Amino acid sequence: MDSTEVLEDKDSGPEVQLNLPGSVMSRIEELMGGTEQFDSEEFDAVAYINRVFPTEQSLSGVESAAARCEFRLASVQHDIRRLVRAQHDQRMAGHEALLDAQKCIAELALQVADINKKAERSESMVREITSEIKQLDCAKWNLTGAITALNHLHMLAGGAASLRTLADNRRYKELVLPLQAIMEVLDQLQCYRDIKELNALREEVLGIRSMLAQQILADFKEALTGGGKSGVSPRMLAEACSVVDVLEPSVRKELLKWFIDMQLQEYEHLFSPEQEHAWVSHVERRYTWLKKHLLRFEETLALTFPPAWRMSERLAHRFCKLTHKALSDLLQARRNELDVKLLLYAIQKTYNFEVLLHKRFIGTDVGADAADLSPEHQLVFDDEETGAVLRQGSPWVGLIGSCFECHLSLYITSLDANLRGLMDRFIQDAKSPDSVTSAVGSGAGAVMSSCADLFLFYKKCLAQCATLSTGEPMLELSMVFSSYLREYAGSVLSAALPRAAPALPALVTGLHTLLRDDAVRYTKQEITKITSVITTSEYCLETTVHLEQKLKEKISPSLVERIDLAPEQDLFHKMISNCIQLLVQDLEMACEPALQAMTKISWLHFDNVGDQSSYVTQIIMHLKNTVPNLRDNLASSRKYFTQFCIRFANSFIPKFIQNIYKCKPISTVGSEQLLLDTHMLKTALLELPSIGSEVKRQAPTTYTKVVIKLMTKAEMILKLVMAPLDGNLEGFVSQFVQLLPESTLVEFHKVLDMKGAKLTKTQQSSLDALFKETAKTVQNK
Repeated sequence: MDSTEVLEDKDSGPEVQLNLPGSVMSRIEELMGGTEQFDSEEFDAVAYINRVFPTEQSLSGVESAAARCEFRLASVQHDIRRLVRAQHDQRMAGHEALLDAQKCIAELALQVADINKKAERSESMVREITSEIKQLDCAKWNLTGAITALNHLHMLAGGAASLRTLADNRRYKELVLPLQAIMEVLDQLQCYRDIKELNALREEVLGIRSMLAQQILADFKEALTGGGKSGVSPRMLAEACSVVDVLEPSVRKELLKWFIDMQLQEYEHLFSPEQEHAWVSHVERRYTWLKKHLLRFEETLALTFPPAWRMSERLAHRFCKLTHKALSDLLQARRNELDVKLLLYAIQKTYNFEVLLHKRFIGTDVGADAADLSPEHQLVFDDEETGAVLRQGSPWVGLIGSCFECHLSLYITSLDANLRGLMDRFIQDAKSPDSVTSAVGSGAGAVMSSCADLFLFYKKCLAQCATLSTGEPMLELSMVFSSYLREYAGSVLSAALPRAAPALPALVTGLHTLLRDDAVRYTKQEITKITSVITTSEYCLETTVHLEQKLKEKISPSLVERIDLAPEQDLFHKMISNCIQLLVQDLEMACEPALQAMTKISWLHFDNVGDQSSYVTQIIMHLKNTVPNLRDNLASSRKYFTQFCIRFANSFIPKFIQNIYKCKPISTVGSEQLLLDTHMLKTALLELPSIGSEVKRQAPTTYTKVVIKLMTKAEMILKLVMAPLDGNLEGFVSQFVQLLPESTLVEFHKVLDMKGAKLTKTQQSSLDALFKETAKTVQNK
């Protein structure tokens, strides 16, 4: 029964929906003994009465029960009426409160409307009061503008005559301020261009300014080329420079171009192409000339020009531009006369001179961050279209020397020839028996000295080339480096390997090329050679990574993506892998006779289990004789010794398992003996990394996992061989799949052969089907 009741009351009128409290509903249910059963459509009144009065004796209390129900019903009805009336009173109070709120809102709306009307009236009054003030303010503004325009016109009319008088008398110092003022007045009067009289005054001022530009330029030419007879004094020229700063920028540009060209006339004549000392062999004379000329200029004419014009710097910059073009033309015309020695001489002298200019005009060390250079040091003059390209953090370095970049192929070719001779010597040294004795460092397995010599030469070449160019020549140098790195790996390191070791290119065809035809093990000296090649390859690998980083740091940012020494790094990786495989193969070869001896033992006729078999002792002996020497030789390359151990385990243990399969037939006692041998061999292999060492280290986790996984398989095979087969084929198959979940049907047959099981074709077929079904079920899980 829902707590929402619809009741009708005489006083309240229509139906009222009443939400009864939970306490009332619980009281009603308590009185009625639960109401859900009365609400049900399947309620049976007869069954309910029979349940309340199950026997005839219980009917004696019917009247008292009915009286109690009527009393309770009357009480509930009274409570319901009282609650309904209270609900009605609350509704009436809420309705009255709503009416009061609506009345307040209406009054508030009337007050807001009244305030809006008063505001509009106030705004209208303010507008009427201030209308005359606005007219007066506009009149004042117009009057001020008119007075200012008249003042400007008066200044312009009187100033034009004054300017002409000062210009005719060359009183440049007095002329600067009036000229600045008049130019500002002209800018202010741009809006009155339609007035003819004003335009006439403007044309007069512009004419005076143009006449001043020509006059000052003529004064400079007369003073500096008149041979001392001119009446223009240095002081007058200095004052004229102040006027030039006020005139149009093109005036200063023209003056500076003429002056700098005049200063460098002597240089262009002395070092013209037909002169003998114009050739690059006398390049230092050019720089000596500029040094002397700048000293002379700063002692005589430098004070004539304002410091902001940076005349010495402009002269040096123009000199560098002329020298760059002159040397470029000469080098192109006389290319056949250029050799590496002369080229490097010219580059070095040029670089030293550029560094000197950098320190003279910027005052910092070459290589300072270009972002730290102030704007006045960026070499962007008003007479140059573009500024100098920053190189090595300097706008001076490379300003002349960039002309040599297109000829640096001679330098790269020379380096190539030097590396060729160096590489030939390395190859001959690697073939000699005592090549390992010349290794860098102490002890066997040290890095070969030729490797250190090669990278030292690389370092010098990189440092020298970085001072010459950071563009295409640097990229060519990186290609030369990569070429000889490949040759060093393919010729020098391969040549250092002992007999029957495959050449490096054979690595791409697979590890089957590593097999040797002869059965002779490597000598201790040959093992030392192999470990030396490993450590040398590791050194080459690490140094090649650093070399690539240095090349990317030195080369221009636009060419960084073209520097890639990853193929060369892969070659050294492959060389290391090759050598480790040779060492693994050599140790496997030593253990091969012992494995063969294991298969020749008559495992079927074993009577009792004893100590470990002789073949296990022989294998452990070979491990103790070989591994400590390798560990000592690879002490500086511990990770590759760990790789050797892991590879040996991954290669030797599967061979051991294959030889276990060959021990057939085998008895239960023989299986137990072989299981003991397997356990002893497993223990020895787990101790392999520290075998023969006084200091016992815990074997690497990766290696331990490999040994445990593979040797556990061998132990499981032997346990399956010992497991009974008769009468419980399904159980055996289930046990086999559980112990060897990754096994194949071929391995299943091999275990059956070891057990000596004699099965018919039908039994074999049913057993194979059972194995496949069981294996598939396990895999699906």
